[in-house]
Amino acid sequence: MEYLSEFLLVAAAHLLAVMSPGPDFAVVIRNSVGSGRTLGLMTAIGVGCAICLHVGYSLLGIGLIIAKSVWLFNLLKLLAAGYLIYIGIRALRAQPMVDTSSTLGSAPTTAGRAFANGFITNGLNPKATLFFLSLFTVVISPQTPVMVQAGYGVYLALATAAWFCVVAVLFSHTRVRKAFVSMGHWFDRVMGAVLVGLGLHLALSEWLGLGARPQ
Repeated sequence: MEYLSEFLLVAAAHLLAVMSPGPDFAVVIRNSVGSGRTLGLMTAIGVGCAICLHVGYSLLGIGLIIAKSVWLFNLLKLLAAGYLIYIGIRALRAQPMVDTSSTLGSAPTTAGRAFANGFITNGLNPKATLFFLSLFTVVISPQTPVMVQAGYGVYLALATAAWFCVVAVLFSHTRVRKAFVSMGHWFDRVMGAVLVGLGLHLALSEWLGLGARPQ
């Protein structure tokens, strides 16, 4: 009970962050609609597992080094942007399917690839880096034992995976999926444009003054 108020603050901050639309949301929807529930859930689990990466380097203090180093932070942004643009272009180049009930062209076809989509998308997200850095340096007290902080991290990973599993289940529902898949390659075009747009926004944010900058 000693750390209950701090935990509730962490949980509330995380809830607001995880529910805001972003690359993770777009990738989970894309894979859930394009490849079905199982691979949508694997993508969600990949996103959740990537949270452990953020928590790990935050506890080790590496997150502070990344955020303070301009070149390293910008490199992370460019890697994230490049990956989003890559999977976005794959979606844009998907060929129309004769049978619209089939799996869409650019969606992952194996559990490993779906997991990797989720893990890499979240793991390279510089906004996630800044979020967890602020969480572990501002919200969570330095006096909080490391094991308690690690417990927070386990909760954050599980809660993230649970939220995106809900998203995957909703968007892979038969009626919802049929509605999107009936659009055929146009769904690929729309999701591809969204992912490329997110990637370009991330890559150009430093020059346009739209992104968070290391302090």
